[in-house]
Amino acid sequence: MSTADATAVNHIGHCVTDLARARRFYEDLLGFTFLYEITPPDEMNARLLRVPSPVGLRAAYLRLDGLILELLHFARPGNPATRERVMNEPGLTHLSISVRDVPGLLSRVSACGGTVLEETNLGAAVMIRDPDGQVIEILPMEYRAKMSAQGF
Repeated sequence: MSTADATAVNHIGHCVTDLARARRFYEDLLGFTFLYEITPPDEMNARLLRVPSPVGLRAAYLRLDGLILELLHFARPGNPATRERVMNEPGLTHLSISVRDVPGLLSRVSACGGTVLEETNLGAAVMIRDPDGQVIEILPMEYRAKMSAQGF
């Protein structure tokens, strides 16, 4: 069995403070498709996720272009406050999405609860934040086409 047959990406998890608001942002603005929602038992999740009971997890699974995004919402007291992370802080930094109409998308970010980081707009790339502050890089579809042409 080759390494490619032994491993596969399953999904990426993203903790949000309001599940309905996050779904609207990712579905209405970025085109993700809702797959399903789960409310797993606290006993299992407390141990797996290392979150003290009550966990109060509800998760929605969304798909875009083969990527599964799990939006995790914890309805419990004592959740950490949202804070702005910097790009050179270790850990996952951003999600990158190509779109056909960058200016059109940017004009709708605020109405969907996000923020355009205007100072990052290079014309060929721009950063936005979702309603919980997660950074998302927006690129034109031509960028994706170049990657595909290179075999990615």
